[in-house]
Amino acid sequence: MADMNKVGKRIRKYREQMGLTQEELAINSGIRLDSIKEYEEGIAYPPIGSLIRLSRSLGQRVGTFTDDQFNPDPIVVRFNERESEASSHGDKGDYQYFPLGKGKTDRHMEPMFIRVGIEDTPELSTHEGEEFIVVVSGKILFIYGKEKKVLEPGDSAYYNSVVPHYVGAIDGPAEIYAVLYAPQ
Repeated sequence: MADMNKVGKRIRKYREQMGLTQEELAINSGIRLDSIKEYEEGIAYPPIGSLIRLSRSLGQRVGTFTDDQFNPDPIVVRFNERESEASSHGDKGDYQYFPLGKGKTDRHMEPMFIRVGIEDTPELSTHEGEEFIVVVSGKILFIYGKEKKVLEPGDSAYYNSVVPHYVGAIDGPAEIYAVLYAPQ
């Protein structure tokens, strides 16, 4: 499991380099001030949508907050060697993230495997870029704007992330592969 404090320290570092207060970062990113404080203190790990908004607001790519080292191409992640980067729980749902591009510092996409838990109250997310997901197991409630669809194993969705969207498990946990693209 990733060190939540590592991500928080990097958020603080880039915020301070830009001369922003936590309040200004909250306004610029559209993320609640309480959440910014929790991320910087290492109390909570930002969900991927928040991490994308923070990276955009701070002029960094998403991987800047999670990568520790450079690895030459190709990046190969063996199934039995995957490591969870982070988990988010609480009001943002129950997600466990396994990055699949970690170490490729010049990447433009964020490929990951995600274990998705059930969320009591779906909360829509919006950020710049595009996403592509493929359901591996379980059932996924996919909300895109006003549309609601149930995705099952083998189903996929490719969509613009600027449209409010939600990806969450129904009837038990689910697993997906996701590729996110956020323009710099």
